[in-house]
Amino acid sequence: MELSVIIVSYNVLDYLRESIRSVIVASAGIETEIIVVDNDSHDGSVAMIESEFPEVRLIVSGSNEGFSAACNRGITASSGDFILILNPDTLIFPDALSKALLFMKRNPDAGAAGARMTDGNGRFLPESKRGFPSPLTSFFKLNGLWRIFPRSALFNAYYLGHLPEDRTCRADILTGAFMLIRRKALEQSGHFDTRFFMYGEDIDLSWRIRVAGWHNYYLHDVRITHFKGRSSSTSMESSVYHFYESMYLFAQKHLAKGWHLPVRAAVRILQGIARTRLRLFPKGKK
Repeated sequence: MELSVIIVSYNVLDYLRESIRSVIVASAGIETEIIVVDNDSHDGSVAMIESEFPEVRLIVSGSNEGFSAACNRGITASSGDFILILNPDTLIFPDALSKALLFMKRNPDAGAAGARMTDGNGRFLPESKRGFPSPLTSFFKLNGLWRIFPRSALFNAYYLGHLPEDRTCRADILTGAFMLIRRKALEQSGHFDTRFFMYGEDIDLSWRIRVAGWHNYYLHDVRITHFKGRSSSTSMESSVYHFYESMYLFAQKHLAKGWHLPVRAAVRILQGIARTRLRLFPKGKK
């Protein structure tokens, strides 16, 4: 098997249907298996897949295990030389898979590759390519300086703003919305860390692939549309909690010990600020 496409789904029936259709079109001529891991959806997603896509391998969880655990279930069940982690709220362009696989085959140092993502309005999504989230890099990202200096290698190192979006380049961090991984690199780096329930798992895995000696690449000519946030059906307050907890877990794993307490304190402050804003401005919920 050349390619295993793994989609983790939770209550996004309509997006999931269109995403699978785009994968089927893009995988024409490629030996591909599509694996959907359903995290206990209650919107009819399972029945839809069974009736409309009998060729899709369906794994149904009895509970919402989180993104990382569900991805690992799909990876364990897969057999492809390359594994694509794909969000259900994405549409991949017809030539995306062939271009991405060709790049991986021509570049044996590539452990993983990501795509040029745009939102539903065609706007480029900067998280398509990211740098290592050091404390300074994360500080500039969180305080908004990256928006003031979007092309700065210092102030926007988080999104690698100094590197043009229309050029393929190495990137420390890729997004789990579309992450094509060489199986050998995954075997060396390990699967997703299930302690990351909802956020940060892609950052953690991307960095472990780098630490294992591989390079990650942003591929400017591999294009997908990502309808951000549709693949997560949790409350905004819960999302805030998981996001900042993931920040701290990443710091524990990958930053020097001297940073643990300062980062923990910053996380608690940011969580408090975010929760206060949600309560004061509830219309901001999505």
